[in-house]
Amino acid sequence: MLNIDKIRKDFPILKTKSNNNPLIFFDNGASSQKPQIVLDKISEIYKTKYANIHRGIYNLSQQATEAYEESRKKIQKFINAKSEKEIIFVRGATEGINLVAQSYGLKNFKKGDEIILTVLEHHSNIVPWQLLRDKLKIKINVTPIDKDGNIDLIKFKKLFTKKTKLVSVLHVSNALGTILPIKEIIDISHKNKVPVLVDGCQSVPHMKVNVDKLDADFYCFSGHKIYGPTGIGVLYCKNKYLEKMDPYQGGGEMISTVTFNKTTYQDAPHKYEAGTPNIVGSIALGSAIDYVTKINIDKICKHEENLLHYATEKISSINEVKIIGTSKKKAGILSFIVKNTHPNDIGVILDNQGIAVRTGHHCCQPLMNFFKIPATIRASFAVYNTKEEINSFYEALKNAIKLLR
Repeated sequence: MLNIDKIRKDFPILKTKSNNNPLIFFDNGASSQKPQIVLDKISEIYKTKYANIHRGIYNLSQQATEAYEESRKKIQKFINAKSEKEIIFVRGATEGINLVAQSYGLKNFKKGDEIILTVLEHHSNIVPWQLLRDKLKIKINVTPIDKDGNIDLIKFKKLFTKKTKLVSVLHVSNALGTILPIKEIIDISHKNKVPVLVDGCQSVPHMKVNVDKLDADFYCFSGHKIYGPTGIGVLYCKNKYLEKMDPYQGGGEMISTVTFNKTTYQDAPHKYEAGTPNIVGSIALGSAIDYVTKINIDKICKHEENLLHYATEKISSINEVKIIGTSKKKAGILSFIVKNTHPNDIGVILDNQGIAVRTGHHCCQPLMNFFKIPATIRASFAVYNTKEEINSFYEALKNAIKLLR
C-alpha cells in the first residue's frame, strides 16, 4: 500500500486553498500537479547548471548536455525502448503526432492512401491527419465504438485495405477512461503490414508501458501529465522508421554540414530536435520519471483503479447522474452528465467548494457527437488523490444538483 499522506506532502499546491476551501484537484487528465523534486530540479538547473547544450566545449555546457541526455536515457528505460536514439524530445504529444504526420506521412503517403483512427480520438490525433489529407488527398477511416465506449475490433479489421498506410490511435481515452486493447490493435495492424502510432498521454502516467513488448512503431506522451513541466514531451520512434523520415523543422543542432547548395543532417534523435530545445523541461521530466519510478508505476495504477471503482460506486448511486463510458477496462477517469443540467453549471458550483473538475467536450467533439451530448463532467485521478476527497466530491455534487433543481 502507498503512503498517500506522505505522497501528498510532496506536492506544495495541495497545501493551498481554492475559494477558501481545501483544494481537491480532479483534473489530472488535463495536467497533473508537480512534486517538490521537479520544482527543485527546475530551480537547480537555472541557478547552477544552465547553459546551451551540445555546442559548448566549456564545463557548464557539458554539465547541461550530460543532464539532458541522461534524461533521455531515463525515459528510454521507463518505456523500455531499445535505444535512447529512439527517444525524441518534443513540446508534447501534440507536436509528436504532428511530427509523424509531417515527417513520415508527408514523405511516405500519396493520393488515395488511407489511415485509420477511432471515434475516441483527441483532436490532436484528428486535426494533423486532416491537414495531411487536405495536402495529399488521402482518406481517413474511423473505427466505431459501442455504447460503453469500446472500439469494435471486428469493424476495425474490416477497415484495412491495400491502401492503408497507418493506424493512429490513443491508448487510453482522455474523455472516458477506456483502455484500448492496444497490443491486439498493433498485432492486427502489423499482420496487414501497417505501422501504428499510439497516443500515450493518458497511459504512460498511470500504467506500465513497454513499447518493445507492445511492438509500437511510434508512441508519444506529454511530460505535464506525468508530474513534469509543460512544454516538454516524448516521441518514441522505432529505429527502422527514423531514417525514412524527413526532418520536422530545420535550424541549428539538427545539421551536420551546411552550405548554400546542400545541407546534411545529424543522426536521430538530434535530426528531429532543431534549435535550442526545452533544456530545463527535458531535465525536469527526467526528475518526474525518477519520482514515479521510486513510488512504483504498478502501485500508482492500483491506487488509481481503487479510486475509480470507489468513485464510480458513489457517483452512480445519485439518481440524476448518468456515467458516460462504462467499459470494463478503464483508467482513473470518471465522465458523467447530470440529467437536465449543463455540465458547466455543476462545474462552477463544485469550484466554489474547492473541487476542480473538467467540464466540456475534452477536445473530443466527434465522441460527444456519438453520445449525442455537448459535454460531460470529468473527474480524473492521480496518485495524490484520496477516497476522502471523493467523499467530499460526492456530497458537493449532491448539493449542486439540489441547488440547480
